[in-house]
Amino acid sequence: MKIWLDGGLRDADGARVSVFDHGLTVGDGVFETLKAEEGRAFALTRHLERLTTSARGLGLPDPDLDEVRRGCAAVLEANPMALGRLRITYTGGVSPLGSDRGDLGATLVIALSGTHRRPDTTAAVTVPWTRNERGALAGLKSTSYGENVVALARAREQDASEALFANTVGALCEGTGSNVFVVLDGELHTPPLASGCLAGITRALTVSWAGAKETDLPLDVLERAEEIFLTSTLRDVQAVTRIDGRQLADAPGPVTAEALRIFEQHAAADFDPR
Repeated sequence: MKIWLDGGLRDADGARVSVFDHGLTVGDGVFETLKAEEGRAFALTRHLERLTTSARGLGLPDPDLDEVRRGCAAVLEANPMALGRLRITYTGGVSPLGSDRGDLGATLVIALSGTHRRPDTTAAVTVPWTRNERGALAGLKSTSYGENVVALARAREQDASEALFANTVGALCEGTGSNVFVVLDGELHTPPLASGCLAGITRALTVSWAGAKETDLPLDVLERAEEIFLTSTLRDVQAVTRIDGRQLADAPGPVTAEALRIFEQHAAADFDPR
């Protein structure tokens, strides 16, 4: 396995980041996860735009997107596989032990691992913790993922693959690594970015292609929604058939199935939608 680290390919066993890297010590970093199929990264341009947005939001210098593209291409070529998870990580670099950032420059790591197509359906749970829609990291794809680790562990304990959060005012927000859509009276809705949710790439494409409405929704909408589905880079569109103790249909509902069909059709026609 070959990994891109600060300007070149390295063997995985020899790719090392300093123990003083700010991404390790305080979570001072941003990242992107892309779906890679047969050596191509889906929606690469959109992901790189969001990487820059997240870096700016954290106060990091803009990443060199030409280098990131070179690194992605090199990693994909060096590690051929049918379906993979391409991860771009960009951190504050070597820094003092504490929250102050150093001046030695950022760290860039690009890695790839194999994966499998997700199931058509899944289960999710709600958790008692909230997203802070007014926090400094709201809407940023930050490496500070501790809250997500805890919430996802709670979901796994209940045989679910995702945990869903409300925000501080009790509105439906997002999952640990996904956006959430609901069907009400036959219409498709998803929380707006003002809820504090991440501006998911798959979310944005689904809103555009399937015509979803961005709507402020209370968390308890999950108790009455006719259909629920999740979107993310590796889930694409995935139906939720169980939420907490509520069992929905055993298969994707008609609106979810149509959203998936539309998504797959558009994605096949344009692998780098702008």
